[in-house]
Amino acid sequence: MGDQNQNKYGRTAVVMGGTSRERQVSLWSGAAVLEALQTSGVDAFAVDGIPALLDKITRRLVDRVFIILHGPGGEDGTLQGALEALGVPYTGSGVLGSALGMDKIRSKRIWQTLQLPTADFQVVSSVDSAESLVQHFGLPMVIKSNCEGSTFGITMARSLSEVAHGLAVSRAIGGEIFAERLIEGQECTCAVLAIEGKLVALPIIRIVPKETLYDFDAKYLSDDTQYLIPSGLPAELEAQMQSCAIAAFNAIAASGWARIDFMVDQSANAWLLEANTAPGMTSHSLVPKAASHIGIDFAQLCLHVLDSSFYARGSKDTPSSGVSV
Repeated sequence: MGDQNQNKYGRTAVVMGGTSRERQVSLWSGAAVLEALQTSGVDAFAVDGIPALLDKITRRLVDRVFIILHGPGGEDGTLQGALEALGVPYTGSGVLGSALGMDKIRSKRIWQTLQLPTADFQVVSSVDSAESLVQHFGLPMVIKSNCEGSTFGITMARSLSEVAHGLAVSRAIGGEIFAERLIEGQECTCAVLAIEGKLVALPIIRIVPKETLYDFDAKYLSDDTQYLIPSGLPAELEAQMQSCAIAAFNAIAASGWARIDFMVDQSANAWLLEANTAPGMTSHSLVPKAASHIGIDFAQLCLHVLDSSFYARGSKDTPSSGVSV
């Protein structure tokens, strides 16, 4: 199997780290992916950041790229565009799917157009608009930075002063800001994975953090966060969420794999939060947990993702339909 994988994939650069706020998460994810690929016999090696990767490509040391960069630069279509121009195969979504997945505002607009359920939101034109936002949404609400991950730039606001504080936090991060109606309930996620040319919605995971917000510490550091799989939700609701996840995935032209996040409200309605087209692959990450539940171990999962580097994005060879498991 080792020689077979070495011949199939060639020299595989696992690009990680980079310069975004999610650098450390990317390094954790990348180290796990690298070890798994090497254990499977893939000629894989680590590369820290885009400049180092492009240097190795120009020296013809790279046959394909496993992208495990998180955040702006590596997850937003920038790196994908460079690799397209250079003719180097890479994992995951293409330029459009990556850009839309990173852009929460545009994703939500597309989902709204297709009548997929996502919470009411409003782009913030002025950081002095706290009072008008409260008039529009009422309280509580959520303030979000548009193109950040790992809960950077997210504030749950239950008072006017907290709205103003959330706007200031997001302004300091930079980029577009939006406010969203807070859906109080249960946070869930559904991974979508292409397996042998078919999109599969993996089992729903229900996330139960110790604190109210599933923040950076709860995601990556705390051992107190519970990940319930089976989720304990009604089977019909799970099936609806899996179907919605695949529809949301296809709507933004994603490919290969992604994680689609939901909130389930008190009336058992599921609402789309966002798509993540380069999900985490750390010991606390959700896609590996969902894959393991249906018998796909971490090494197999990494190979399925690496197989997405063979897809001709936007063609008939790109999986677009889907099934739930």
